[in-house]
Amino acid sequence: MNRQVGRVGFAVLIIGLLIGSAAWAASPETIISQSITALQDMAVEPDAGTMVSLLKEARGVAIFPSVVKAGIFLGGKYGEGLVLQRDPATGSWCGPSFISMKGVSYGLQFGVQSTALVLVINNDEGMERFRGSQEFTLGGDIGIAAGPIGRQAGASTDVQLKSAIYSYSMSKGLFAGFSLEGAIIETDHDANRTYWGRAVLPEDILATPAAGSKIQPLIDELERLMAQS
Repeated sequence: MNRQVGRVGFAVLIIGLLIGSAAWAASPETIISQSITALQDMAVEPDAGTMVSLLKEARGVAIFPSVVKAGIFLGGKYGEGLVLQRDPATGSWCGPSFISMKGVSYGLQFGVQSTALVLVINNDEGMERFRGSQEFTLGGDIGIAAGPIGRQAGASTDVQLKSAIYSYSMSKGLFAGFSLEGAIIETDHDANRTYWGRAVLPEDILATPAAGSKIQPLIDELERLMAQS
């Protein structure tokens, strides 16, 4: 009994450290740089073809270079990332708006894992959540599905259903029971203020063309990825 109580207490401590880790938040420039690396790592995977196909038609993309998850029966996750909005008619990008993810999970789960996560936002309903200033819950306020894999997106029935958001991930380490259901996404206003030099709402950020030396390398990587056959 004491051992189980100790495990739960340790898990709660881990969760508190993860969710409270905003005090050690990465800089906007670091998040951008790490996002480029995450895309490059995913691009070489043999099943990246469907993600690329979905990106070509997407209304936006959210990238979390590292979502750290830890737990012993009770688990927690925390990550920092960014979101860009895309006009599929012109192919132009707007943003970035910086965001964070946090959550608590239950069930059989052990270990610590860092996961690079890409959310492909397929429609206006999905983008509307990211344009707002209020936090929202994946799988609750907005639907999310694990992204189909393979080289032919059209071959998947799930793709034809046009889910609001598809998730793609690459993981390191050992972990069991990870899910995005119930994860909370919220705007990182401090990071946005640092990057843009003033307080600005995410809806205004995501209507501003993505330009400048800080964000251009990420835009170039997205365009390179989408240019793949």
